Amino acid sequence: MTQSQHIIIVDDEAPAREMVGDYLKMHGFTVTLCEGGKSLRNAIAAGPADLVVLDLNMPEEDGLSIIRDLKSRTNIPVIMLTATASPIDRVVGLELGADDYVAKPCELRELMARIRSVLRRSTPAKAAAPAPDVAAAKPKEQLVRFGTKWLDLDAQALRDDEGNEHPLTASEFSLLKVFASNPKRVLSRERLLELANARDAEAFDRAVDLRIMRIRRKIEPDPGKPAVIRTIRGGGYLFSPAGEKA
Repeated sequence: MTQSQHIIIVDDEAPAREMVGDYLKMHGFTVTLCEGGKSLRNAIAAGPADLVVLDLNMPEEDGLSIIRDLKSRTNIPVIMLTATASPIDRVVGLELGADDYVAKPCELRELMARIRSVLRRSTPAKAAAPAPDVAAAKPKEQLVRFGTKWLDLDAQALRDDEGNEHPLTASEFSLLKVFASNPKRVLSRERLLELANARDAEAFDRAVDLRIMRIRRKIEPDPGKPAVIRTIRGGGYLFSPAGEKA
């Protein structure tokens, strides 16, 4: 693992964030501790971050609002810390673009495993700008055409024909990768969850349709009439590389 990866811990409770921060430092990460949304934004403005660990329950600005704002401006992966066992917060957070969650009080070894898993599936936007001809810049097998965009499997990035990168969460990439590996096959929600390695079937299942909706907004020529990722009534979803209409 790269030793210089930068993790931001956001928690209004100093003992909790310091405990997590000390543990991550022991494992070679660079760590910044923040007490809320304002200090998080300042930290991100000061330098790039590879991942944010965010407590959802904070007094000044709740974590869900922070996720919404963060995902509207960046593609930094987010792991939520949730103090309740209810799936509602998890589902809403996932719908807003969070990548994973850990229940509080958290088992530090589990949090570390979640961080490493998300980092493996996420690539910070640090690479040099791609060549204008995206298709010619990569071996053909590493690029998959999804409607108006190209999915770069190596960089885990979604780009248009001009090479501009479009934000893609780790979970959205996981779904696109599954579709890329299974063209012209009907995949049920359960099969999508299995292939995407979604650990929380209940939370992810309720968020699958919303994730597909977000993906369609990014890749479909006409998101209102999806032809690339089609809904198969009673079956699930089907990736049609040529974009044939149902």
